[in-house]
Amino acid sequence: MMFKALFKVRPICGQCPLNSMFNKCTYNTSSNSEQKKRIRSTVYYLSSVGVLTVGLSYAAVPLYKMFCQAFSYGGTLNHNIEDSKVETMTPNRNREIKVHFTADTSSSMQWSFKPLQNEIRVAPGETALAFYTAKNPLDKPITGISTYNVVPFEAGQYFNKIQCFCFEEQQLNPNEEVFISC
Repeated sequence: MMFKALFKVRPICGQCPLNSMFNKCTYNTSSNSEQKKRIRSTVYYLSSVGVLTVGLSYAAVPLYKMFCQAFSYGGTLNHNIEDSKVETMTPNRNREIKVHFTADTSSSMQWSFKPLQNEIRVAPGETALAFYTAKNPLDKPITGISTYNVVPFEAGQYFNKIQCFCFEEQQLNPNEEVFISC
């Protein structure tokens, strides 16, 4: 019973038992409106932070893609190259670059997808074609979209992909095999 007697609360105004423990009641005072203003501004602030967080999470993917394309980061290409420069570019036959090709598919994608050549050798400024094969081993049509990546990442700024099947929806009918160029 000693414990009960130490913490027995006697409200002064009958509505705020915690503050009356210290003989100070703030429930019906003029600072109540100030407290409501502070609570309201806190709620507005937290709501704004929540809306901003959701907005940034939706914008993150397009913003990251724009960043990668602008700075050739993450293996993406710099598309700020003028087409006229590419068309009139003369290959530098004194140098040779070896380009390796790989093909990976998502674990949920049942396609067989692979390059027809493991590598090609090109001179800087030279245009070259790469060929891939894709096969649908299932008894139902499958639709997929391919993407590409340039590694090492620093090489992305020097790589100019002119035309490719990438980012285009490809549908393969049951047991169909296609050869595609890039």
